[in-house]
Amino acid sequence: MSGREGRLTVDGERAVLTFERRLPFPIEAVWSAITDPDERGQWFGATTIDAREGGSIEMVATGPPLPDDRKKMTGRILVWDPPHVLEHEWRQPIVENGVVRYELRAEGDATVLRFTHRGLSVRNATGFRGGTAAYLDRLGAHLSGAPLPEWSNSRD
Repeated sequence: MSGREGRLTVDGERAVLTFERRLPFPIEAVWSAITDPDERGQWFGATTIDAREGGSIEMVATGPPLPDDRKKMTGRILVWDPPHVLEHEWRQPIVENGVVRYELRAEGDATVLRFTHRGLSVRNATGFRGGTAAYLDRLGAHLSGAPLPEWSNSRD
């Protein structure tokens, strides 16, 4: 496991962020939280998804406190394999174009989520690391019905 704060790996001028979280919920519940626009909107941000390989995804994250047009993420869905893999492009004005991947593996009554974001510069990956950990904390809270931590409070 890569720990709560994830792992940053450098490959030339680009970096990869990798997080693994063991979530005590069935794989279908985790898949739904990640891919259902209504659920995703509760813990991550307003989302629209054309749920298929080749479809599109758009999202405006709840944080950071930037104008929506700066933090709006768009992309094409590269892998759609319910309930195991969602991979999509991550195009956002504040960072380099990249790819994010959610891989889910059932482990008993729980699910192991492996999240990767590749294609970022080392500087931006370092900056995204805390925010990504915070949003994964929010995902866990959403699944358990707990109050969502503010994305910025989880970063310290």
